[in-house]
Amino acid sequence: MSTIADAPATTAEPILLKSVSHGIATLTLNRPKQYNALSCGMLTELQDALDAAAKDPAVRVIVIAGNGPAFCAGHDLKEMRGNPRKDFYDELFAQCSRFMLTIAAQPQPVIARIHGIATAAGCQLVAACDLAIASDNAKFATSGINVGLFCSTPAVALSRNLSRKRAMEMLLTGEFIDAATAKDFGLVNRVVPLDRLDAEVKILADAIIAKEPGGRGGRQEDVLSAARGRHGGRLQAGRRGDGLQHDGRGRRRRHRRVHRQASARMERSMSAPSMAETPAKRASLFTVAKAVLWSFLGIRRKSDMQSDIVKITPLQVVVVGVICAAIFVASLVTFVHFITAK
Repeated sequence: MSTIADAPATTAEPILLKSVSHGIATLTLNRPKQYNALSCGMLTELQDALDAAAKDPAVRVIVIAGNGPAFCAGHDLKEMRGNPRKDFYDELFAQCSRFMLTIAAQPQPVIARIHGIATAAGCQLVAACDLAIASDNAKFATSGINVGLFCSTPAVALSRNLSRKRAMEMLLTGEFIDAATAKDFGLVNRVVPLDRLDAEVKILADAIIAKEPGGRGGRQEDVLSAARGRHGGRLQAGRRGDGLQHDGRGRRRRHRRVHRQASARMERSMSAPSMAETPAKRASLFTVAKAVLWSFLGIRRKSDMQSDIVKITPLQVVVVGVICAAIFVASLVTFVHFITAK
């Protein structure tokens, strides 16, 4: 048995469990209380593990699994709320993009073993893998829309697995689909009872290994490149210093643009104060006068007072009332004078 190099041992339980047996490297997300959320630490561990596996001649197939009640619940929202800065979101989404693109460039096929839920970036992880086997209790969703966000980066991988309309339905509604529907949509290959999940994953991995005698002579990589096509084929051209796999400047720019937009939306969502937290600001005299005029004329219009949280003082109301009364009296006097002059 060969072993992928682990991080230095600590007293805390590792967040990623790694092992290699009979050519199958298994990477198990190990944050069960957080539903295996993809924290910065988890993404770093996964990236390191894939980089190590790419250089290990004993690894023929990679399996990504989850420990506990879920496969992966996506990004760690608690960690993100604790760091409401654009530079943090930029780095987080860049790190996640590197990891997902590394899967597409991996010299070995990657199988997702799914049970429980796979949501948002967790659903993206399923879509990014070459193959996926789910238990019959698995559920999938791109649920960012339910908390005022949009799963921009998961949309890329999802749209490469599903038809446009099915992908849009998941992205725009945030609703869960069950394992049978996920198979019908093309998100997973097989659905089996939970107690058969590990055995089915091993059967598939062994079948892949059996078809590649002689190990790493390059044939498997050629097949993977052809099967992944434009999504992963030329991504193996080289690993750059930033770890970002790409097949040209255009793809690299597109991925950066997507995660920049996602980080900007996340920053606005996380840092924007709620209505209760927004301090009231004093309305100008002109704003008050405008509101009174629209109300007097019976015009239904969205004024500044309605679009902002404003504070009107009693003095402003009195002043506007006096001005309106003075204008009315002056107009009446002018009208009477005009009539009597005739």
